[in-house]
Amino acid sequence: MRLPRSLALLPLALLVLAVAEIAVFVTAVHTIGALWSILLLGAASIIGLALLRREGIRGWRAFRAAAESGRPPGAQVSNSLIGLLGALLLAVPGFISAVAGLLLIVPPGRILARRAVEHYTERRVSATVASDLFGPRHVKVKQSAPVDDSPPTATDPTGHTAPAEVLQGEVVEGEIVR
Repeated sequence: MRLPRSLALLPLALLVLAVAEIAVFVTAVHTIGALWSILLLGAASIIGLALLRREGIRGWRAFRAAAESGRPPGAQVSNSLIGLLGALLLAVPGFISAVAGLLLIVPPGRILARRAVEHYTERRVSATVASDLFGPRHVKVKQSAPVDDSPPTATDPTGHTAPAEVLQGEVVEGEIVR
């Protein structure tokens, strides 16, 4: 069985991240001192562990509330997953992971990451599944020129012209926007 390319590169990415974390830690030790660097990493890890519990409980409650009220749970689930990932990154010792986790915890970063997750999911699943997960999509309608109501004609293989099938109703052009 062959792994997808992104999973095959994961060990290399983790190795590069570990080397970068060590380099940033050594730089912080030289800049602010060993004690302050260790205290900052310890504080970030403790905050991350506390946030893991809080985000997990909050996410579960939001999912249950959406499911009980009949709303699509996708937005709550993706928001909770982003919060859990941010808390997990804060809990892992390292300055790079702490900054990344902090960016996922604060509201602007969480909103951007949630939209990216939803957009990624919408590209990978059908429109029906995306609608079930994240709710109905909004449509932006563009005004176009009036439609010609004269019956169209078509040419059959013998060369005779015959009226073509006429579509009934109003045609609206548009695109789906989020």
